[in-house]
Amino acid sequence: MGESTRTLPGLSPVSAKSIDARFDGGSLSCDTGVLALREVERRLGIADRLAGCLRDNRMSERVRHSLADIIRFRMMMIACGYEDGNDADSLRIDPAFKLAWDRLPGGADLCSQPTISRLENMADTKALIRMGRAMVDLYCATFR
Repeated sequence: MGESTRTLPGLSPVSAKSIDARFDGGSLSCDTGVLALREVERRLGIADRLAGCLRDNRMSERVRHSLADIIRFRMMMIACGYEDGNDADSLRIDPAFKLAWDRLPGGADLCSQPTISRLENMADTKALIRMGRAMVDLYCATFR
């Protein structure tokens, strides 16, 4: 009973509150690995690079989620095993996913499935080529 549980160290704070992720069977979320993925994505800036390759033709007054945030959410969903965009509707309220976007569990929800679908249909051939080049540039930057 006195055995301590393992923790996931080095997580960035959210709203000036530290994150203490433990693997002791708590009921907060089964996807706390997304917090570690967040740290990697922040260092690499993949979502921002890919978002810079797209032309955002949305009406700015109606935009609630940046392209980078939508891409980041989709990437994290896939990395956590949620390949289907329909899973966004349940994951958008998941506490661990919200923390990965610097939102407290009671804060604003992440983007919905229709938003994910609009993003996936946004890229044309030229944008896909730009995205591919951005990923190659990121890879090449890892070498001296």
